[in-house]
Amino acid sequence: MKQSKIKLTDGTSLPVTQVHTLVVGSGAAGLNAAVQLRNQGIEDVLIVTEGLKMGTSINTGSDKQTYYKGAMCGNDQDAPLAMAQNYFDGGSMHGDLALVEASASSRAFLNLVNLGVPFPQDAYGQFVGYKTDHDPRQRATSIGPYTSREMCRALIREVKRRQIALHEKQSVVSLLTAGEGRTKRTVGALAIDRSGKLSAYAADNVVLAVGGPGGLYETSVYPKVHTGAIGLGLMVGAKAQGLPEGQYGLASTAFRWNVSGTYMQVVPRFISTDADGKGTPCEFMRDYFGSVGEMNSMVFLKGYQWPFDTRKIPDGSSLVDILVYIETVLRGRRVFLDFRSNPDGFTIDDLSPEAQEYLRNSKALQSTPIARLKHMNPGAIALYKDHNIDITRDPLEIAVCAQHNNGGLAGNHWWESVNVKHLFPVGEVNGSHGVARPGGSALNAGQVGSLRAAEFIGHAYAAPTLVTRDFERAAKREAGRLQRWIKRSRKAKGAWQEERKALQARMSRAGAHIRSLDGLKQAVAEADAQWAAIEKKGCAAPRDIDLIPALTTRQLCFAQRAYLAAMLYQVKSGVGSRGSAMVADPKGRRVHPKLKGPEWRFAREDGGFRKKVLESVVTPEGKTRSRWVPCRPIPESDLWFESAWATYREGRIYRA
Repeated sequence: MKQSKIKLTDGTSLPVTQVHTLVVGSGAAGLNAAVQLRNQGIEDVLIVTEGLKMGTSINTGSDKQTYYKGAMCGNDQDAPLAMAQNYFDGGSMHGDLALVEASASSRAFLNLVNLGVPFPQDAYGQFVGYKTDHDPRQRATSIGPYTSREMCRALIREVKRRQIALHEKQSVVSLLTAGEGRTKRTVGALAIDRSGKLSAYAADNVVLAVGGPGGLYETSVYPKVHTGAIGLGLMVGAKAQGLPEGQYGLASTAFRWNVSGTYMQVVPRFISTDADGKGTPCEFMRDYFGSVGEMNSMVFLKGYQWPFDTRKIPDGSSLVDILVYIETVLRGRRVFLDFRSNPDGFTIDDLSPEAQEYLRNSKALQSTPIARLKHMNPGAIALYKDHNIDITRDPLEIAVCAQHNNGGLAGNHWWESVNVKHLFPVGEVNGSHGVARPGGSALNAGQVGSLRAAEFIGHAYAAPTLVTRDFERAAKREAGRLQRWIKRSRKAKGAWQEERKALQARMSRAGAHIRSLDGLKQAVAEADAQWAAIEKKGCAAPRDIDLIPALTTRQLCFAQRAYLAAMLYQVKSGVGSRGSAMVADPKGRRVHPKLKGPEWRFAREDGGFRKKVLESVVTPEGKTRSRWVPCRPIPESDLWFESAWATYREGRIYRA
């Protein structure tokens, strides 16, 4: 690692740190990338991050946060091709990515085990598992609600043990590139600290591990300390794929947490109040179900079926999400889970056979939801108490929230950007997933993708190729652009918070789980106008401390334009409702007989699009261009040992 300075056109100096490989972000994927780079012999590695305690991986979880891996117990015979097929069958996922995520799953998982993550095993060394959503086998495992946090802690220990360089309290605000077309590559990044000071990083390779687009949404279960930075990649023209595909579901809002698993299986009482929290709480869902037992059975199923799923409307559990959305977004009321008392008319005997069997086998027949929860999962109560919320005394406020983006930047089967060389998006910012992925596969994908990126860098990009002149030219150009924007922002009226609030409200209204053609057209126009205004006038940042959130708002606004444009293109293409997005269609199927308006009819899915992937790229002129491309099939590999050994020995696997 080398330190230097370059002079800018205004006479100031820009401090420069030159490193072989720069890792941007310190979630589970970024940390693993740094560790795996060392394993591959790359010593000159630097992690740049807002903070080791920031981001989604170390600050979030769920009732039983799942890690999806190849089966490692019993006689459930598993193989990479079988697991890859399950990934691929979810639709709109490239087969080579599915095969890699399956093939390297055990290797990535056991690395975490060796680092001390206590995944459960039996006395004979079998890593026991259970079935998760979209999983035909018992591939899932967990260490409880904070699986990803414990992964981060183990990886942080390893980063420190290996003395991998780390720059905290730095926010990367621009990626730097050189060349055009097929020669385009990354050459580093610009960052800013809390005092408003810019610095530059020159790098042969950049591993971009900045997570999902949590900051885009008003109702979000992403932790507040995580905003995401996919906009940085989109700004330099990195191609994206699958941007419209995401996951949305019920979550608490005061402390952001999925209310899945036992939170739903104990069958709490759903109530709503006026916007000010006053007035007599009422149960608002009863009229939409044939009986109290049916309603409570659907609530129970939300434990298994937490994500909003268009296949589970109108006669399934996703009706619960829609009713909560109507109550909160359209009626402006507040919705709570009350664990202190049962829904009116509740009896165990009225529940579905599946729910009755589960509660009886769990010996969870106590008289109230909170008693059942205390019996089955006392940690679920303690978790909220740790955040000063006592669900034994007070109702828990919830909403339908954004939780995960299945799409992101497009990478090849080594997780290198398909059109910006030496840029490796890993973790949630990489759009490897399709429409429906097995629960927990995101944690697997982050570990596999960062391992693959490190392996490729170690074998194909180990020799320095950075041209200093190219970096300096890019750094001066981008630093000058940012300095001019910052000057405009110092004088801009209003506040960055207003701009952030506007874009988040727009995304939750038009680009979440309920979408429509007209709504997306309006949202795209609004986002374009907001971006033009922010670029022209700046984003109000009167103090140094405001510069980081103002610049973050800038890239979020840019990213939102691409997301909404891709969603609009998808709806115009006639894909219909799929995954976690319901598309309104006045001629479509009715959501529920009591929801009369045309907005409560939804388009059926055109299944043919599951054989395609939506690619999107922002052109230099600022226009988002999207197109459908066929899913790449699962590759057929030459598995004859002598042939495969020769290909590996000669390094030919790294040329593809």
